[in-house]
Amino acid sequence: MSVGRAVGLVLGVAADAVLGDPKRFHPVAGFGRAAAALERRVYRDHQVSGAVHTAVLVGGTVLAGVAVERVSRRSRVLEALTTAVATWVVLGGSSLADEGTSMGRELDGGDIEAARRRLPNLCGREPAKLDTLGLAKATVESVAENTSDAVVAPLFWGAVAGVPGLLGYRAANTLDAMVGHRNARYRRFGWAAARLDDAANLVPSRLAALLTTAGAPVVGGSASEAWTTWRRDANAHPSPNAGQVEAAFAGALEIRLGGRTVYSHGAEDRPVLGHGRNPDAGHVTRAVELSRVVGGTAAALTAALALFRPRSGSPSRSRRAGATSRQR
Repeated sequence: MSVGRAVGLVLGVAADAVLGDPKRFHPVAGFGRAAAALERRVYRDHQVSGAVHTAVLVGGTVLAGVAVERVSRRSRVLEALTTAVATWVVLGGSSLADEGTSMGRELDGGDIEAARRRLPNLCGREPAKLDTLGLAKATVESVAENTSDAVVAPLFWGAVAGVPGLLGYRAANTLDAMVGHRNARYRRFGWAAARLDDAANLVPSRLAALLTTAGAPVVGGSASEAWTTWRRDANAHPSPNAGQVEAAFAGALEIRLGGRTVYSHGAEDRPVLGHGRNPDAGHVTRAVELSRVVGGTAAALTAALALFRPRSGSPSRSRRAGATSRQR
């Protein structure tokens, strides 16, 4: 049982909701600069170089988290504070909701140029080639995927592994966003980062899809459609994880996602998720509301997981193990 970890997760979620991202000296931005600097030194167009890049950055971040965790375990208050700060730093729920809400407002007002300028804050699509429908679809897909990546997944890893889990997950996910692309430069070099991010999101993405299904009625959506679309369409998506929550969002909002997707490096023709109507500005707003519901539910669930999950190596557990050994 870890009361400090559970309280820290809740406090971190509250800090993200109230304060948003750190305004200056954001640690994730600092990590990105360090990753770019190391890339300039070690880049080669093969997988080994990329694996070294990923191992140094993610491994170093996890070790830093382990050091913080060891010190903070001396006090429940200190453990709660360090977990809260780490949670606040790695979560992106507030900024995701703000960007999604602003995008919905601009699409609703017909300001397509403003919406195109804002889209890069959400995803890597090519905004100049997207019309209102394309912008709405890209936004809902991004809100869905980032609900898993920026909210549910860090909370899950925080509950399971504390500060090392929070920081290590964010490092892996940030690296994937930087180098995990299928273009000429990163197809080999970014392979390790992309595969590590896939592994880290395997459980959280499915948890996010399940929470989306459960939360759909709160925003006037359909739980049954969310479940059906998730189970039917998710595995057709090229990503083993993004498709899970995107399909669940499509069913929950009774819309169609997927299809032709335009990036700066080219276009991809993806399977269609869902069989409802095409998304519009109203669906963008509802997607943000659904994202908040999923995030709140995930916070409560992961705090409970942290609270009731046995801590390996705890003094009481060690004493019980020793007593059992002596009895034998």
